[in-house]
This record gives sequence, C-alpha cells and structure tokens, in this order.
Amino acid sequence: MIEKSNLLDLAFNMPKTELHLHIEGTFEAEQMFEFALRNKISLSYTSIEQLKQAYSFSNLQEFLDLYYQGMSVLITEQDFYELTFAYLTKVHSQNVVHVEIFFDPQGHLERGISFSTQINGIYRALKEAETNWGMSFKLIMSFLRHLSEESAFNTLEQAIPHLEKIYAVGLDSSELGHPPEKFLRVFKACKNLGLKVTVHAGEEGPPKYIWQAVNELKVDRIDHGNRCLEDDELVQRINHEQLTLTVCPLSNKKLCVVNDMSQHPIKEMLHKGLAATVNSDDPAYFGGYMNDNYQVLIEQSELTKDELKQLAKNSFSGAWINPDRRQLFLNQIDTLFA
Repeated sequence: MIEKSNLLDLAFNMPKTELHLHIEGTFEAEQMFEFALRNKISLSYTSIEQLKQAYSFSNLQEFLDLYYQGMSVLITEQDFYELTFAYLTKVHSQNVVHVEIFFDPQGHLERGISFSTQINGIYRALKEAETNWGMSFKLIMSFLRHLSEESAFNTLEQAIPHLEKIYAVGLDSSELGHPPEKFLRVFKACKNLGLKVTVHAGEEGPPKYIWQAVNELKVDRIDHGNRCLEDDELVQRINHEQLTLTVCPLSNKKLCVVNDMSQHPIKEMLHKGLAATVNSDDPAYFGGYMNDNYQVLIEQSELTKDELKQLAKNSFSGAWINPDRRQLFLNQIDTLFA
C-alpha cells in the first residue's frame, strides 16, 4: 500500500481546481483587523489574538456572527481586491490553477456598499491572477436564502450591468427552513439570462432539498450534497444527470455535518459513482485551504491513491473551464499518478 507521505506529495503537487469557495470566508484574522483599523470599523475584539480565539467557534451561529462581522469591514473596492488577491496568492502556492468563487452581494448591499464596488474589486484581483499566473476563473453571485425572494430579485437587477463578469448564480446561508423552491422564479430568471446555476443543498437540509434543486431549479451543479446518500434513487438521479458535488471536508467537520473525519462520506460518494470534489468553503474559519482538506482526508479517512486521483479528475471534469485547458490538466494528472 502506498505510504501516506507519498499520497500527500501527490495531493500537494497535482493541479487543482476550487469550485466551492466563499470569498468572504477567506478573511484571516490579521487582515480583518487591518481592514477594521483602516476603515475605522469597531470590532468586538481588542487584539488580533482575541480575534483569533473567536475563530474557534463551537456552532453554526457563532460562525455566522463572526462571518458577518468580518464582512462589515469591507468598505472600498480596494478592500474587496485585497481580500480576493490574498486568497488567490495562497491557493496559487498550493497548485490551484482554476477557481470558481462565490460572493454574497446582499450582505454588502444592506450595509450600503454598492454592487459595483464589490464586483469590481473582486474581478480586478481575479484578472490580475489570470495575468500573473495563468489562473483561470469563474465568478458566482450567490443569493442569501434566509432573505426574501424580493431581495434576490433586487440583487439580480443590480447585477445586470455586470453580467459579463458573472458566470453563474448560487444559493447559500442557513439551509434549514429555506428550501430551494423558495427561489424558483429567481433562478428561472437567471437561467433565462444564460447564467449557470449551483445550489447549496443537503448539507444540513434533507434530501428533499436536493430533489428540489435538481427537479425544479434544474441546477448545473450541487454544493455539498452530503445527504443525497440517504436516498438511493436520488444518487441514481445525480449520476444520471452527471452533476458534480462540491464537497467541503473541513467545513463539514467544523460545522458538525460529520462527527469524525474518518467517517466522512466522500469515499462512499466515490464508491457510488458520484462526481465528488474537494473544496475549502470558508477556509479562514474552517481550518484550512485546499491542501489542508486533502491532507485531512488522506490522514484520517484512509483515502487511497485511486480515490485521490478520481477526486482530482472530478474537479476538472466538473469545472466550468475551457475544454482544452481541462484536458491539459487531466493529462497532467494521469501522468503524475502513473
């Protein structure tokens, strides 16, 4: 059997995509404190050390409280640029060659930060990474499901002048009590505009939410999707539709979606033929970026070489990426794992 150290070398050195990343969830404590001082925003913490302690939250609500407090220090286009470029610099060092990142415009609009301020800062960083390192990207505008359909439509209206920068739309925030069907008309409108659709479903919500995402919203991808394993017919449907699952191991552990990483469902997903991928979700808050997520799976979930290779290939097969570029990296993975 191949040594774990050899698997880690493969995981760290192979080309990667990241398909499930919330840019607001990349806020490291030092940067958050720096932005707060720069923008004269008062945080509930008197030092970086105290703020770092808050990153050891124990439940979803504590995480959300910290997450939205972090968002509050993003004021200028330069803030959004610096936040995004810091993330891109980090994952470039981990051999991530393609990113598809979410941003949550409603969380900023309700603070009086214009849509253009947000997207122009984020997009400038993405274009700079493309120029500097050849890193390709897609930007996903995500709706907050705890807010109303009306709010989502208002946000979509503000996005219209910037559609050339947006490739897809998503749905995130607290899942329970906010089923995908709540936003059926919004996503239909997005589809009519030519946007791809991906929805958080089956993380804390039931398999029924995944069914709604597939049947009613007609999603192009599923974010998380862990609970599809409770429904064999749903697994078959996802396989039939060839829908990629953007799974987030460290996030699942931190938010108690799984109790023990040795029991993480990603191996079962692969065994059932599901196109599972590895992603970091909100890496600053959940304990690690791409390499860290692969590392915990290798060390605690007994991931095999074949499973690691499949996860790597799934991430490119499921990415919204130029077909020639996709094939280039799939070939690199085959060579690396030969």
